[in-house]
Amino acid sequence: MSADSVEAWIERAHGGDERAAVSGLRRIALFQGLGDGSLRRLLAGARVARVDDGHVLFVQDDEADRFYVLLDGWVKLYRLTEDGAQTLVSVVAPGETFAEAAVFASARFPVCAEAVGAATVLVVGQREVTTALAADPQIALAMLASLSGRLRHLVDRIENLQVRSAPQRLAHFILHCCPETSGSARVDLPFAKILVAQRLGMRPETLSRSLTVLRRYGVQAAGGRIAIADIQRLRAFCNAGSES
Repeated sequence: MSADSVEAWIERAHGGDERAAVSGLRRIALFQGLGDGSLRRLLAGARVARVDDGHVLFVQDDEADRFYVLLDGWVKLYRLTEDGAQTLVSVVAPGETFAEAAVFASARFPVCAEAVGAATVLVVGQREVTTALAADPQIALAMLASLSGRLRHLVDRIENLQVRSAPQRLAHFILHCCPETSGSARVDLPFAKILVAQRLGMRPETLSRSLTVLRRYGVQAAGGRIAIADIQRLRAFCNAGSES
């Protein structure tokens, strides 16, 4: 794992263009409500780390002395059972934060975090957060808003599991990965199908059956590459009544 200060990351990744870097950070929910001064105060001691596939960022029950913002790539959060098996809790997408609740509670990490493919993370230490919060109430409000947004996201995921069929959940995920909004498209799944299945609350064999159902709606899969014949038709299927 290699790590840079935020300033060094701006220089390396953005050619020293601070405005472009800040503009990118502003797309992250946690930072949207912060003024420039508050954002600089929060990130004063932060660092940016580039990690490889399979790198473990922290382990369940480690002291929670930092939280993370995922800048690019994917990170899986999972719990370890007594026999060492993994139970997936969530897959973190670019722009999302994770582990902040444990940091605020001065607790321990309740899960393990592992990079799925190469990833870039912004690491903010607990001490820096505490200092920034004491100096700037705006940061506390932004943190609360971010945690509230996370709660709404979890409620949406629960509703998605209850309301949509397995093929619809898979179609919704594929569309979420697709940058186009109409016409045809090709999409590369961001991680292995077994992890996609776990994220969507289904077994791998259910995912395979769901792909078979989606052929009727113009979806063809070859390994991790998905071809969509008609995005609007697939979206209409997602929004229709439950179908198996």
